[in-house]
This record gives sequence, structure tokens and C-alpha cells, in this order.
Amino acid sequence: MKILVINSGSSSLKFQVIDSESEEVLVKGLCERIGIDGIFTYRTDKVSIKEPVAMKNHTEAVNTLLEALTDSEKGIINDYSEIDVIGHRLVHGGEKFTGSVVVTDEVIEAMTECNDLAPLHNPANLVGVDACRKLMPDTLMVGVFDTAFNQTMEPKAYLYGLPYRYYEKYKIRRYGFHGISHKYVSQRAAEFMRQDPKDVKTIVCHLGNGASISAVKYGKVVDNSMGFTPLEGLVMGTRCGDVDPGALEFLAKKENLDFPQIMAILNQESGVLGISKNFSSDFRELKDAEIKYNEKAALAREIFAYKVAKYVGSYAAAMNGVDNIVFTAGVGENDSDIRQEICNYLGFLGITIDELKNREQAEAVRISEGTSRVNVLVIRTNEELEIARETAEVARQAGIS
Repeated sequence: MKILVINSGSSSLKFQVIDSESEEVLVKGLCERIGIDGIFTYRTDKVSIKEPVAMKNHTEAVNTLLEALTDSEKGIINDYSEIDVIGHRLVHGGEKFTGSVVVTDEVIEAMTECNDLAPLHNPANLVGVDACRKLMPDTLMVGVFDTAFNQTMEPKAYLYGLPYRYYEKYKIRRYGFHGISHKYVSQRAAEFMRQDPKDVKTIVCHLGNGASISAVKYGKVVDNSMGFTPLEGLVMGTRCGDVDPGALEFLAKKENLDFPQIMAILNQESGVLGISKNFSSDFRELKDAEIKYNEKAALAREIFAYKVAKYVGSYAAAMNGVDNIVFTAGVGENDSDIRQEICNYLGFLGITIDELKNREQAEAVRISEGTSRVNVLVIRTNEELEIARETAEVARQAGIS
């Protein structure tokens, strides 16, 4: 079946069409600056287009991509009906969704109730769903939640040390994010190592501008570094990660800041950007600056690596051991120096890194030496493929093949 994968943001809409049997990407693209000036990117194995296209809203963006898909010269289908199912990336399903589901009015209502938990993401995701429903009302739609894979965490992992009544009233707890990536990468790692996912303990380090770590024990998540929001956990590009709430009260009083101002600082001005004194949130630029003896850039990268290593160590303890440690996402896949620096802290696990393998570029590679007691891997994440796989499974259950 042909699956249209949609990842909708507040002013953007990423898309791919994937053949579920061959898992071939037939087309990929991006509608960006929706509601502003509009830029449309569209690529197949024969066509590559990037051009200005006015898109007032997400409905017009979806219409633009559908017109491209059915175009006589650059299209890959003759009619909308050749799209068998649409898979939507949905960020926050709260406790209501532990897996992917057919998108119904009831699902949309339940997601809307989670808007307070992800005010920047859920409304934007729902706009994309609404646009597709208007233009393709007869096409099955599936929601794939970024929080669902993390719903196997136990209360000892997801509850905070707050009065229990706040969990009961408002569901304040750790949810964890990047679940689609963590699921794909943990399973791909097991496949690459010829293991059964149900027999291994894997730590996935999804390291990018947004970063998270998960502990996956026998195929199920036991912990994830992100929390009630994607702000908790690691130091990231512009997000602070773990911080003492008492420091925020102190800062608010000293700088005369209200809470929205504090949150803006934590989300947009912190992380490696803030540590490097606003030099950059891009790890490549920080690496170049470190080589040129920029002390704060070097410090930002050092802190990042240290925090990652701390979480890896704690998750090895949480699972009482680890078989695979996997690096993925932009930084994890491409920054060999960061990987080496992180692994330098992990000698107590019996880890040794092959320097040549660590610099190899591939879809999947084992960078640890043969004598290493833990496999250290680099796996290229593929969230769109994971969304397509889960969408296809739900579609089959609904009678579409």
C-alpha cells in the first residue's frame, strides 16, 4: 500500500510517500513558511523542486502536495485514491494512547484535551489532520504518537516527588518524547546485531538540537530522560535540561522576571547556546570554534557529553546491565568526537571504541571493538519509516491491504 506520512508543525508540513511492501520512499518534501510567503520542496528519484508557493494555511499546503503527487509530469500517482492511508505524527497522547490508532472524532477530542501538555505541538499536529480530512475525507488516517512507546514506564520512573494529588488531578508526570525514533533505533540495533529485541537491554541516545535518552529493556521503555515536557533531561541546543527549580525562583527575583519570561529563557536561550555565551546552538559550529580555542564553545560540548554519559550510566543501573548503546539523530550520527568523549566516561562498562569505525559513515555501524563488553552502535534514525510501518499495521487491522 502507498502511505502518505505527514508531520505537521505550526508553519510547516513535512511529507513522504512510502510503499509499505518495499519500504521505498517514492517522494519526500516540505511545505514551509505556511501563512507567510510559502516555500515548497518536492523530491523523487527523477525530480527535485524547491520553489515559492503561496500557502495561506495547512489546507492549502496539503492541496499543494496533492497536486504535485498527481501532476502528469512530476507526480507518482494518477489520483488521490491511490493513497491508501495517511499516517500522522502526533506528539502528545498523554496516558490515553499507548499505541497507534485510527484517527476518529473521539481521538481528536482526546488529543485536544492534551493540548495543555504540548501547546506548541498538538494544535499544529491537529491542524494537519484537519487539512487532510477536508481534502481526503474517505482516506483512512492513523495517528502515531511520539509519547506512546514510552508508556511502558512504571510509576517509579514516571512519577515526580510532588504531592500525588497533582498527578491525580493534572497528570503531572514524566511522559518522555522522541518515542518514534527510540522505537525504530532500538529495534534496528537488535536487527543489525542479529538479536531478538525481547532479549536485550538497549540505551538509545537520540542526540540532536533536541536530545533524549531512553532505556529499553527487552523491547519496552523503562525510562526516558525527557519529562512532563521536552525541556527536562539533557542539556540541548537551546533548552536547559535538568535544573534546580529553586534557581528559577532566585533568578526571577534577581532579574524581576515573570514565569513566561523564565520559560522563554529555559527553552530558547539556554543549553549549549547559553553556555557558549550565545555563540551557537549548532554543534558543528561549536566544534569548529573549539578547535580555534573558544573556551565557552569547548565547555558547552564538554558539559553536553558529561550529561549524556551520566544518563547512560544511570540507565545501565536502572536495567541492571546493558547490551547495546546506540547513538542516533543529527549529533549522535555525525559527531564522532562527541561519541568518543561520551564513551571515555564508560570504561567501567568494559567499553572500548574502534577509532576507525567511529569515523565511518553508514546507515548502521558497530563502533566498539570486538573485545568490548557492550556493543556501541551508530544507527541512522528513520521516524518516517517507523510511522509508515505502524500506519500499515493499523491499516491492515482495519481491513486495508
